[in-house]
Amino acid sequence: MLKLFNIEGGVIREISSSTDQLGEYLPKADWIDAHEPDEHERQLLERMLHTDIPESDEVEEIEASARCFVDQAGVHVHSLFLAQSEGRHQTVNVACILQKERLITIREGDLADFRLLRMRARKGQVEAKSPQELLVTLLEQKVENHADTLEDLHRQLEQVSYLVLEDEESELEDAISRLARLEDSNGKIRLCLMDTQRDISFLLRHLRAEPAHAETLLEVMRDVETLMSHTTFLFDKINFLMDSTQGFINIEQNQIIKIFSIAAVVFLPPTLVASMYGMNFEYMPELKWLLGYPWAICLMIISGIAPYWYFKRKGWL
Repeated sequence: MLKLFNIEGGVIREISSSTDQLGEYLPKADWIDAHEPDEHERQLLERMLHTDIPESDEVEEIEASARCFVDQAGVHVHSLFLAQSEGRHQTVNVACILQKERLITIREGDLADFRLLRMRARKGQVEAKSPQELLVTLLEQKVENHADTLEDLHRQLEQVSYLVLEDEESELEDAISRLARLEDSNGKIRLCLMDTQRDISFLLRHLRAEPAHAETLLEVMRDVETLMSHTTFLFDKINFLMDSTQGFINIEQNQIIKIFSIAAVVFLPPTLVASMYGMNFEYMPELKWLLGYPWAICLMIISGIAPYWYFKRKGWL
């Protein structure tokens, strides 16, 4: 699906066009957003760009160091964006092709960054005077969404922290599962931020003629560095909570093992007494005593109470 936008009076506005009119409006658009384009739409873009449009699997195979380059079609920036699917965060590659006349974005997934930008564009809230400024705005929007996602992760981490450190009736195995998901999401966000740093460094080298754009990119770079340090803090806190949770689980397991060990030691002397008097020897004087049976029972009880009293006195119980 192709969404077309124009820059009118310094504001991005969507162009309403049917499928039959794409060939007419495509060269006039300042921003072409290609969301999972079909074969016909790919052919239209390839004719206009005079180059092949890479498939999604081809984009995934591109080395990280080669995702930004310049050719006859324009400035290429393959950027990682964050997407959420079935409660988990995923990274989606978006191919951005910046030309003097237009910006073309090609993506396979439905991304919140683009939904929000298109919604703001329909309301006339996205200011841009050129495709270059629009790309800078897109990266700025991406970093702002990452900041919101990190804030949400921090709130979830505080909830898990309460479960682990405060709630005595919580399921610690569930806490470990939630911590693993949070660590995975935090890692995906950090990967996207590192990719954004690479994109901004590349654009700073190729947008030197636009001081205003360079200044905005430097501000975004500073925001990215701040968010990177926050992801490091979240990693440290997740690891601390993970170690604490595993420690509490080990304590619970040790307590269970301790109970079984004490029970085994307490019942060992009575078992020994019963085994001694259960031996089939001919001469065992106690067997002929009148009080032999009560004697054996009392001896077993005393031999069981003695280690229990000793453990209690030592504070092991």
